[in-house]
Amino acid sequence: MPSWSSRRPGGGQIIAIPRGIVAFIGVIAAIAFLVEGAVMDWGGVFLTTVRGMDLALAGTGFTIFSAAMLIMRLTGDALVSRLGQKVIVLGGAAIAAVGFFLLIYAPNLPLLYAGFFAIGVGSANVVPVFYSLLGRQDAMPLSTAVPAVSTLGYLGVLMGPAAIGFLAHAIGLENAFFFLAMLVVLEMAIAGYVYRTMRV
Repeated sequence: MPSWSSRRPGGGQIIAIPRGIVAFIGVIAAIAFLVEGAVMDWGGVFLTTVRGMDLALAGTGFTIFSAAMLIMRLTGDALVSRLGQKVIVLGGAAIAAVGFFLLIYAPNLPLLYAGFFAIGVGSANVVPVFYSLLGRQDAMPLSTAVPAVSTLGYLGVLMGPAAIGFLAHAIGLENAFFFLAMLVVLEMAIAGYVYRTMRV
């Protein structure tokens, strides 16, 4: 019985458990989806409670973030072909981290909105690029690697808003967003390890 999956008595797979390099790719997916969920659910609250914006403008940050994500997803293939996967992922994570620091420290509205845009630009193509890497690893069969990574990714979506809410209650929303910036830096470090290990 393979160690990366649990099976029913009849032999059917219940859940795929990530193993080896797939686990690191899964963590990257979880962080990327967690960031997306946190900006979606807490971006407006951040603007109104931390940055003091009017409630009517609460959705503007997420709108800018979503527009950046859409633009980058539509142009992702062309950018990867032109710049390479490493630049897109590592550079994107760096841009997203800068975006979070802009949210926290920007002295004016244009830079604040630039922060949301930077997070969207930097986050958009991380998961698609790493899904494409699953076909190059040999730690798990592709048929189990994809659902394993997807499970971790969507766990990030589900846990992200709740985790940020818990942190906001404990240490304040501004510090919770600083924690998100640190998660993006961690994502960049893990991505670098994956590229070195897989030699791509």
